Amino acid sequence: MTLRFSKLGCSKGGRRLFRDIDCEVPAGRWLYVKGPNGVGKTSLLRMVCGLSSLDQGDIAWHGASIRGLPETYRRDIRFLGHLNALQDAMTVAENLRFGCALHGVALEQEACRAVLARFGLRGREQQIARHLSQGQRRRVALARLTLSPGRLWILDEPYVAMDDAGIGLLADMIANHLDGGGTAVITSHQQVAIPGHPPLLLELGA
Repeated sequence: MTLRFSKLGCSKGGRRLFRDIDCEVPAGRWLYVKGPNGVGKTSLLRMVCGLSSLDQGDIAWHGASIRGLPETYRRDIRFLGHLNALQDAMTVAENLRFGCALHGVALEQEACRAVLARFGLRGREQQIARHLSQGQRRRVALARLTLSPGRLWILDEPYVAMDDAGIGLLADMIANHLDGGGTAVITSHQQVAIPGHPPLLLELGA
């Protein structure tokens, strides 16, 4: 499936952030959105996710406009922003089950244990989310992302609070998603390298 921007533009507070962006991201590829603070990177991602209205131009997924967020688009998209969107009063396992249930997936106990082990969280199933470190919270959010099926990943600064091991784990996770025919749009102030997958580059404010 292909993500396409056509003459996309955005203004905030009477100031134009970007205009006339034309871009196409096919299945198996990822778009690296770069640029200094204040040029509209997060605003662009919010438009792709349907969290902000389209000021100018259009965004299409598999040839159809995302205006109105059709069911097929809502089913395919997954967003990870600066915040991890965990329920602080829930355990780690409950957060994963809740995230899966939102997308119609039942998470079995063994699958839960396996994904937590993969993300360096073995034995933390019953730990309350508010007691996790920022790095651990990020790993729970990433584990939830891998468990919920979705063809289009929108990742806004995904390496926040990640150590070197976590960064490598996330890069491999994205590579696996792309190998399976998925698509991703990523912003990051850190250098992003996805093994075997050179990016398509969109530099705002250039």
